[in-house]
Amino acid sequence: MDYEDIPFHPKNLATVNESVKWPTGKKSALFLSFDFDAETAWFDESAVDWNNEVAVSHGGYGARAGMRKILELLDQLDLKATFFTPGWVVKTHTGICEQLLKAGHEIAHHGMYHLKPSLSDRERSLAEIDLGFEAMKSELGIVPTGYRAPLGENCGAFLAYMQDRGITYSSSWRDDVIPYRHVLEGGAAGPIELPANYFFDDWMHSMIKGSGRNFVAPELVQSIWRTELEETHEWGALTTTVFHPQVSGRPSPYRTLREFLTFAKSKSDLWIATGDEIASALKDQI
Repeated sequence: MDYEDIPFHPKNLATVNESVKWPTGKKSALFLSFDFDAETAWFDESAVDWNNEVAVSHGGYGARAGMRKILELLDQLDLKATFFTPGWVVKTHTGICEQLLKAGHEIAHHGMYHLKPSLSDRERSLAEIDLGFEAMKSELGIVPTGYRAPLGENCGAFLAYMQDRGITYSSSWRDDVIPYRHVLEGGAAGPIELPANYFFDDWMHSMIKGSGRNFVAPELVQSIWRTELEETHEWGALTTTVFHPQVSGRPSPYRTLREFLTFAKSKSDLWIATGDEIASALKDQI
């Protein structure tokens, strides 16, 4: 490989802010978000493989039981969240998506079949974007404003394409704890980035997929999450979660989630909000 040909550019260095102004009285923000992948998390990268029905049923748990428990918890704590949802899930589990919207939660773009964006397959990647928009419009009557790339990867070349279709914020990159605005090719202002945080990816701690590692003990996960939140709060920065209903909707991870969100809500100067709320509050700052 000729490493000089790698399409990396320090595109965001000029847009970094040392701090942002959160709503009055708030020191930092918690972007409470879930990836509602359901069965798509278990689709093969190149095709949907229904032969692995038991593996795929892990995702089915998220739609059948996980979402029910998480919606109950959010209602009990009076919290609103963002659910990044593939178009296939919107079309297949329309009822639960309608419940999300009725409860005041945000549904954001997460591809169509949860396939990773790729510059080497531009046509398929753009189709993933378009089909996701079409599914949300036809089934739910909404145009999402947020986007998180499936499988935790994205290509900056697609940001302008998504912005033209209504995306105002992204939550895929992991290069900061302060929100910033992407700079598009030619210098135009792009979507706001609400950087994600692998410390808050429950899949890393409580789900095994093609790995020989052990589950992380719930009390250790709780310690990791609380410590990360507390230090980020001291920095006045943004904490972004990447929770999954098929993971945190299971009994022991659910208890961990409940205890963590209860702890987070106890901080009166922590703003817990959806992606659209955060991006809207920052649009004139960055």
